[in-house]
Amino acid sequence: MLLKETGLTAQDIKNKVGKYMIETYERFDFVADTAKDMYVYDENGNEYLDFYAGIAVNSVGNCNKAVVEAVRTQAGEIMQTFNYPYTVPQALLAEKICTAIGMDKIFFQNSGAEANEAMIKMARKYGVEKYGANKYNIVTAAKSFHGRTFGAMSATGQPDNACQIGFGDMTPGFTYAEYNNLEAFKAACTENTIAIMIEPVQGEGGVNPATPEFMKGLREFCDKNNILLLLDEVQTGWCRTGSIMSYMNYGIKPDIVSMAKAMGGGMPIGAICASSEVAKAFTMGSHGTTFGGHPVCCAASLAAVTELLDKKLADNAKAMGTYFMSLLKTLPHIKEVRGQGLLVGVEFEDGINSVDIKHACFDRKLLITAIGTNIIRMIPPLIVTEKDCDIAFAIIREAIRDVYGK
Repeated sequence: MLLKETGLTAQDIKNKVGKYMIETYERFDFVADTAKDMYVYDENGNEYLDFYAGIAVNSVGNCNKAVVEAVRTQAGEIMQTFNYPYTVPQALLAEKICTAIGMDKIFFQNSGAEANEAMIKMARKYGVEKYGANKYNIVTAAKSFHGRTFGAMSATGQPDNACQIGFGDMTPGFTYAEYNNLEAFKAACTENTIAIMIEPVQGEGGVNPATPEFMKGLREFCDKNNILLLLDEVQTGWCRTGSIMSYMNYGIKPDIVSMAKAMGGGMPIGAICASSEVAKAFTMGSHGTTFGGHPVCCAASLAAVTELLDKKLADNAKAMGTYFMSLLKTLPHIKEVRGQGLLVGVEFEDGINSVDIKHACFDRKLLITAIGTNIIRMIPPLIVTEKDCDIAFAIIREAIRDVYGK
């Protein structure tokens, strides 16, 4: 619904949000009224270059034509049925995804957190049924982020983060080990460990890519010790990192992988894919979801995944990520630029506040995100061009110089 159709002002909308909504977000101070491709537009038609893409969601571009048409068509045919009958978009999407990423089975969810919950549940049930009642512990990484539902936030290796503080004891069965430290992960595993669960690139943890040695070492260690390797690709999946899934950059395959965000093209959907052997843990009644596999969301996802693959957006992510990071390395006051494909982070020197940089970029009509107090993260739509990168870089450079000098 466009603002002009309501007869309200932008301030009216902000006032209603302030009065009625429980706010846990630091808002951008504008009404996002429309969006297209690389831009989001406010109620006055001002354009904002989008380098956060709904947090890695709008990878095929804002309001991608194929996705929009798929939603419109499916919504006019059947919107929701639960999972008792078969539906066409769900079946076609299942085949498309499993074939594209080389996995056997898929289970649809509604979000990344739900996908990670399902992955945790499947691994634990597999362990208990195959090896005994105590075989359910999972080792995850320090500084990881896996979602805000109770199991997913318990798996998150950030005990001092606001997402864990104030909720009482976390769900038992999780141990944290230092990311990119293979020996630390080995040491953290016990006779009751059924799985190791990591992100191939830590997003909320600071945009930290796994090293090839770490990733391959985990796969080998898991194989030798009857431990499952679980990969959280909610943010890294679907062409973001220069391959369809980030694990393909390492030449390995997980036992279970979670996904969401980009796979829906802007609609809410998540999923886990698993090997046939591990997938057997989910039996009738052991897991379920009312809206998972929603026909409209599956139709949108089928269109989005097709766009991502047919337009070879993984290749563009790899090329543009390399180009953009080469520019960012010339910024003043930086400590490090790191990332994989178009999941890009800039860590600043002490004394440089990333939130200040984010706001200064917003004032110049560029949308980015900040992590903590010294890292900015860029996750633009994968249709981004060198020209878009040049504009974004110039704005970030200007923002840093205006706020901090040099």
